[in-house]
Amino acid sequence: MKEDGRWTDVLIRLEGLLDRAGRLLDGLGPSLPTDPTAFERYWAFRWEKHGTIGTLAPIAHPHLVDLDDLVGIDDVKEILVRNTAQFVAGNPANDVLLWGERGNGKSSCVKALLKRFAPDGLRLVEVRRWDMLSLTALAAMLRGVPFRFVVFCDDLSFGEREDDYRVLKTLLDGGLEERPANILIYATSNRRHLMPEPMSDNTGVGEIHPEEAVSEKLGLADRFGVRLGFPRFDQERYIAVVDQLAARLGLRVNRERLHEEALRWAMDNGHRSGRVARQFIDDMAGRLRTVRTRG
Repeated sequence: MKEDGRWTDVLIRLEGLLDRAGRLLDGLGPSLPTDPTAFERYWAFRWEKHGTIGTLAPIAHPHLVDLDDLVGIDDVKEILVRNTAQFVAGNPANDVLLWGERGNGKSSCVKALLKRFAPDGLRLVEVRRWDMLSLTALAAMLRGVPFRFVVFCDDLSFGEREDDYRVLKTLLDGGLEERPANILIYATSNRRHLMPEPMSDNTGVGEIHPEEAVSEKLGLADRFGVRLGFPRFDQERYIAVVDQLAARLGLRVNRERLHEEALRWAMDNGHRSGRVARQFIDDMAGRLRTVRTRG
């Protein structure tokens, strides 16, 4: 009898340990927002990782960009909007890589999709580059949720010795587990292929089969079905954007003065881009309104 009592005590302790371990493991996994109506109330979320625990945090005040305010990139916007409309409607669509010069509207294009498509069920989930290893868990968590999710990876690139990109490759191309149909990945990058391309890739130094190393790097970008390039602004395009932004704000300023100051502003900033054009127009609008108020 004493032996049976000892075993009963051991089993009770073991059950307690297993119960605590189960609760601990549940806490280590990703979790949906605690509010079940969060996806109805909020349009955007941020993936937040604390140690091994990942959660979706609602963004109460997302940056709602108007697509019409993004000028000089009409062809890119048309393709991006068309692809997203297909996705929101439940039709086949592609993951998207937006690459090219900084400041020409890559991130703003993705943010602008919220204002256009959130009322139809689109939700945006921001994932930082260093949390790429969480993508598989995040995809599993969102599977079956009755909304369409764009997982947004802004300013994405990988170093020479970083292996996180393999997780992204698996999710893009599909591993053994089928990717949820309600998820697409939109990424922005200054690099066309997301990976550094040293001269050794061309010379083959240190590689027995250099073509395989190059193919490995090019393979990541190739997995995005839509790849949209944002070229460097020439002077004509930069001035056209300045004119359009000035017209939208109704700035009453001499055209020659506007162009002259816009070019000087770009020279001081070291390059021409949509961002630089908007910063110039904001500055000029502020100065004109200040003068008007004083007068």
